Amino acid sequence: MSGHSKWSQIKRQKGVTDARRGQLFTKLAREIIVVVREGGSNPEANFRLRLAVQKARDNNMPLDNIERAIKRGSGHAEGASLAEMVLEGYGPNGVAILVTALSDNRNRTLQDVRNIFTRHGGNLGESGCVAWLFDSRGLITVETNAQDAEELALEAIDTGAEDVRIENNYIEVYTKPEELEPVREALGQKNIPIASAELSMVPKTIVELEEKAALQTLKLLDKLEELDEVQHVSSNADFPDAILEKYQA
Repeated sequence: MSGHSKWSQIKRQKGVTDARRGQLFTKLAREIIVVVREGGSNPEANFRLRLAVQKARDNNMPLDNIERAIKRGSGHAEGASLAEMVLEGYGPNGVAILVTALSDNRNRTLQDVRNIFTRHGGNLGESGCVAWLFDSRGLITVETNAQDAEELALEAIDTGAEDVRIENNYIEVYTKPEELEPVREALGQKNIPIASAELSMVPKTIVELEEKAALQTLKLLDKLEELDEVQHVSSNADFPDAILEKYQA
């Protein structure tokens, strides 16, 4: 399992109190605008829109904001110039990093991402240089709370999950991309508490880092995610719990 996934879960559990709620909602709205523009405003016919709306709900985005984003995407007014970008590069010790962005100014976003890579011991690479190290998979996060994690994992497998990973206080449920929604619905019918569900780029192999490189990589990933245009950041770095705790402190 990717250590960066652990980091993402920790930040999600910390909630939006130390994140910029406005920036988060802006990113979620941009994603909705683009998927509506590409696949239409009918959630029944647009799988990516259903996922984007559910993700917005998972993050407590107000319904008015969601509906406004759908209207913007439908009207080709605001957001019409947004384009998806996938940038690839390397962090400290050759860690593979994928950055997905939605931007109305490709050159500006490219330069901003390049600068962050350079400042934090990495470098932006050519298209295709690291993408082959990742697979697109559905990722559902289930909160264990006081429930038996092993039992929840077995129930997830029964719903059609490909793989299940048990972590502290949560379970990661992996599916084929096309099975994400059916598995999520099946888990919901079992009243299993779902924290999030999304398509994710999951590394095929992971890179273990020493403390210095791990802390440097965490800083790099954090700075990339702080960019307004950046929607998702994936890496194949493995961060031991002790390193994550030290970085948080």
